Amino acid sequence: MTNPYRANQYRQTAVTTANRGQILLMLYEAAIANVKKASAALDKKDMKTKGVCIIKAHDIINELLNTLNFEIGGDVARELERLYNYMIGALVKSNMENSKEPLLSVQKLLETLLEGWRGAVAEVNKGLGNRSA
Repeated sequence: MTNPYRANQYRQTAVTTANRGQILLMLYEAAIANVKKASAALDKKDMKTKGVCIIKAHDIINELLNTLNFEIGGDVARELERLYNYMIGALVKSNMENSKEPLLSVQKLLETLLEGWRGAVAEVNKGLGNRSA
């Protein structure tokens, strides 16, 4: 059986030692996990868990939105802003209407973005590794 205290310590260590790219990936993974939990809770008619998980996903996406840098990101940042705002709206709709379809839409978008970011972070990390060699 997993010790919850040790698991929490591991998560804290992982976050405090992660670089910005790794933190971004962790945020996406957490948002996806919460959307999946909300979807499963809807299936079980567990409205409390659904609401808590939607709020967590909403907060993560809102944090991603708030950290966009439009000077550096330009058109990409504006497109991400549009997607994040759409996802926030879909989460609110799902929560209000107890509808699974908006959650599935958000999950698909997050998973697509996560895969793109994984590739970008891997490229940056590979480039950083080459410089230190």
